[in-house]
Amino acid sequence: MTDRSGGGVDYLLIAAVAVLLALGLVSMYSATHGTEVFVRFQKQIVWAVLGILLFVVVLLSPARFFHYSAYIIYAVALVPLLLVLPFGKVVSGNAGWFGVAGFGIQPSEFAKVATVIALARFVSDSTTSLRSFRDLGIAFAIVFVPWLLIFIQPDFGTGLVYWAFFLVMIFWAGADLVILLAFVSPVIAAVLSIFDLWMFLAFTMVLSVVFYLLRRNIGVALLFLVLNLSVGFTVQYFYDRLPEYQKARIAVFLDPSRSPTSAGYNVMQAKVAVGSGGLTGKGYLQGTQTQLRFVPEQWTDFIFCVPAEEFGFIGAIVILCLFGFVLHRGWRIARDAPFRFSSAMAIGITTVFFVHVFVNVGMSLGLLPVIGIPLPFMSYGGSFLMTTMIAAALLVHTALYNTRGE
Repeated sequence: MTDRSGGGVDYLLIAAVAVLLALGLVSMYSATHGTEVFVRFQKQIVWAVLGILLFVVVLLSPARFFHYSAYIIYAVALVPLLLVLPFGKVVSGNAGWFGVAGFGIQPSEFAKVATVIALARFVSDSTTSLRSFRDLGIAFAIVFVPWLLIFIQPDFGTGLVYWAFFLVMIFWAGADLVILLAFVSPVIAAVLSIFDLWMFLAFTMVLSVVFYLLRRNIGVALLFLVLNLSVGFTVQYFYDRLPEYQKARIAVFLDPSRSPTSAGYNVMQAKVAVGSGGLTGKGYLQGTQTQLRFVPEQWTDFIFCVPAEEFGFIGAIVILCLFGFVLHRGWRIARDAPFRFSSAMAIGITTVFFVHVFVNVGMSLGLLPVIGIPLPFMSYGGSFLMTTMIAAALLVHTALYNTRGE
């Protein structure tokens, strides 16, 4: 066994995950000690132990276990997603939780990994061609079903992650770039149509030129021009007819600084915490924003603020470098995997990690809207922590069997 991702147990990847897990617990302790929510830190220790056990179980699984059982895992994961709608409990406006012995279970997190595995199985099948509308539709449906159940809860942040790994995985599996643009461009056109009319028109024109250059087909270029213009103007039509208070909510969602005392309060306090850390931080358990609890829910979606304030710029950079290492390792494992299933699964998991890190850190820095995306291995939450440990174990499992050809 070696420490290389291409041949054996990837000890460096395991070490990076272990350090991030430890930093998460250290940060959670700082964020919760001496308060009534300290019990969440104690629960997180339980989740971490269970996550480590699941990590070992996944790592010890037979080489082709996840390939052969992909659709079974997917079907099993859909059952609690269905049941949680009528029988689950509401937490922070999200009706996607089961309460078990004082602990909360969120099925959408486990379904995320199950969907990656099922999609990897489908796109890697030798009979699948992502240039056919039928197979592309099946791949779309594999993601759409769990996404719809999560959307109903509603949990928009988790739903966003599903579409991110869908696009990356089908592109990795050979889907045409035009198809990806066809999925993404209407969404961008819709958002731009709200922000700025000229920017929206410029985007649709430039994109049509890109479509023409990719396909050398004026009909395809005109088709997407009409599609994006229709979507943009339709969204703008309905947006203009919204009551002013609803427009204000959308504006604050996209730019929290417009309402620093209400909807944007978390973001403003998080920015103060990150900025006040300086180069080396205020010292462990010495962060004023952290210890005086100025950042609401700082143990969950804003956990990055805690080490950034108490360990400063250096601490934040160390954490980002660790995540960068995990992402790079995941990409290498996907690139070197000899089997299409393993490669697709690894790139899907890496994409999930990337989206969570990118959006969560962007939220903490006030660069992205707050959509409830936690930070892998560090944010509070049993379902999310165990899911990320399973996902990391799948990367190590893939690396383990890469050079064995199993």
